[in-house]
Amino acid sequence: MKKSGKNRKNFREQHSCKPVRTVTGYGFHNPFGAIQSYIPLNNTQNVLYDTLREAIPVIDSAIHKLVRLLGNFEIRCPDKTTEFHLKKFLDNVKTNGNNNGFKCFLSTYFDRLLTYGTAVAEILPCTDYTDIYGIYNADNNNILLKPKKDNPLELSVFVRQKNGEILPVKKEHLILLTSLDPRPDKIGGTSVLQGLPFVSGILLKIFNAIGQNWDRAGNIRYAVTYKPSDDTLDGAFIQHRAELIANEWSKAMKDNGVSDFIAVGDVDIKVIGADNQILDCQTPGRLILEQIVSKLSIPPFLLGLSWSSTERMSSQQADILTSELEHYRFLLNPVIHKVCRTWLAMNGFSTDFTILWSNINLQDEVELANARLLNAKAMQIEQQLNNSVRR
Repeated sequence: MKKSGKNRKNFREQHSCKPVRTVTGYGFHNPFGAIQSYIPLNNTQNVLYDTLREAIPVIDSAIHKLVRLLGNFEIRCPDKTTEFHLKKFLDNVKTNGNNNGFKCFLSTYFDRLLTYGTAVAEILPCTDYTDIYGIYNADNNNILLKPKKDNPLELSVFVRQKNGEILPVKKEHLILLTSLDPRPDKIGGTSVLQGLPFVSGILLKIFNAIGQNWDRAGNIRYAVTYKPSDDTLDGAFIQHRAELIANEWSKAMKDNGVSDFIAVGDVDIKVIGADNQILDCQTPGRLILEQIVSKLSIPPFLLGLSWSSTERMSSQQADILTSELEHYRFLLNPVIHKVCRTWLAMNGFSTDFTILWSNINLQDEVELANARLLNAKAMQIEQQLNNSVRR
């Protein structure tokens, strides 16, 4: 007995087949949420800057390069005995936990200055104030700066305690404070990473897209399609057969070895995403990296970026980097002066000394030598001309 059109429609709706997903894909999310929730002109950005250095290796590498390229310095005193004892103190002073030497302290201090725009440290004297016990870098997250009421040119330093209470520092004359490019409307300095969260977020999206594309193309996913026949008896078991195919296919995919999949009926198996074209990431990635490198004032070849550049261009980039490092040395000189003068005063020595920084690279040595040679030749020629005129 044939079924009517209405009964046939109800029969198809009751035994309709729903798609079954066999293999679940795990979406790749950006783990650096601080960059995604970046709000411009936000004052509390220490966590954001730490996240930038962790998320973008080029930024972290550039800051480490600047710290290492800063170079060393020497202290020269009129009295050689004073100079000897002062150098001995700078080489052996306790800094930042288990480290020794003022160089270790200055490297960390400069690193925090570049990252946060403000670096704060404290000189720890002995109990009898006859010597300096150590120097340590303070945590910027627990430091609060406020201008003094009676003198707006000076800042008061406050420390946040473990219970959340904010107390002023008792010995402000032992506090070391440096601000990088301070603004009139802002307390503290400006980080070299300011302006990078936006472009860094775009770069992370490109990295995430590359990871997703390789996750889809490298770890192949299959689309298994079962096409039932027009037979009414076959249509009554569509859902059951689809689930059976899905279970068997999942077992075949989970097997570590090679396994065969056998099905009855019209079953079509295709690879998902194999024919998709992956977008070019080199051009937009380089555009963003150029913005990051220009902000950090680091030549690309120092970061391992093999961009096309001439010898003349590399020399000019090195000169620009030299001027940047000279500026940073100028900012760090007051810190060195304060530590040395404090130690000299505590030990009863004269506080007269000078700071001599080493040349940044060998090219500077060559240029200085050539300049001295040219000046000597010019003076020799001038003397010969003067002698000939007198005769």
